[in-house]
Amino acid sequence: MDLRAVTEGAKDDAGGVAHAAELTAFVEAALGDDPTALAATRDAVHHALGPAALVDTAAVIGNFERMTRIADGTGIPLDAPVRALTDDLRATLALDRYASAAHTPQTGTLGRAAGAVARVALRPLLRRLARRARGGRE
Repeated sequence: MDLRAVTEGAKDDAGGVAHAAELTAFVEAALGDDPTALAATRDAVHHALGPAALVDTAAVIGNFERMTRIADGTGIPLDAPVRALTDDLRATLALDRYASAAHTPQTGTLGRAAGAVARVALRPLLRRLARRARGGRE
C-alpha cells in the first residue's frame, strides 16, 4: 500500500485500497463544512460499498476525529516507542507539518536506530498478522 494516499489524496484505487477515491472524498467532506459535498460523497460510498460499509466508514471517521481532538486538546505526545517505530512513516507522510506535532519531541539518533531495527524485526510478524486478518489471502 502507498500510505501517501492518506495525506496526498486518493484517486481510483490508490494505495491498494478498493474505492479509495470515494472513501477519501467522504472523509474530506465529513471533516469539511459543505453539506452538499457530504451528502454526495455519502451517497457515493453507499452506492460503491453498500449500507453496512457506509455506517462502518462513518464510525471510523467519527472515532478518529474524536481521538484526534482529545489528543490535540490535551497536548498528548507520542510515547518514545511509538515515536521510534513510526519515525520513517511520519516523515514519509510529512506529519510534522501539522500543529499537533509540536507536542511530540523529535526522535534522537539512538531512537531512530532502535526504531529501524525494531521495524525490520517486526515486519514478518506484521505480515503474518495482516494475512490472518485477510483470512489467509496474500
